[in-house]
Amino acid sequence: MGISLFLRLTIPLFAHSSLTQCHYKNQPLYGKVKIVENLPDFKIKVVSSFPQLKVQWVNAFPNRCGQWQSVEHFPDFTVQFVEHFPDFTVQFVEHFPGISAISERGNS
Repeated sequence: MGISLFLRLTIPLFAHSSLTQCHYKNQPLYGKVKIVENLPDFKIKVVSSFPQLKVQWVNAFPNRCGQWQSVEHFPDFTVQFVEHFPDFTVQFVEHFPGISAISERGNS
């Protein structure tokens, strides 16, 4: 009984933190991004393997899942790099940005 109560209380927390259809908290995970030190829209942790999102930096037209363009003004969202308690993990890639296969299986 105690385990089922624990699972009922914690599963929604993990479900909310998942990436779905390249969105997190109803925000598309592509677009113009500003890196900030305080009050970010998303806290992200950079990892070298098994990321939730693969990110490709582009110079223009960040209109596909995982494509980010660095800007100083008028960002679509802001991010802060953290080591602990990220909203999601990212890996920077040169090709094939988007939700990782592991994250897609976890969201099914």
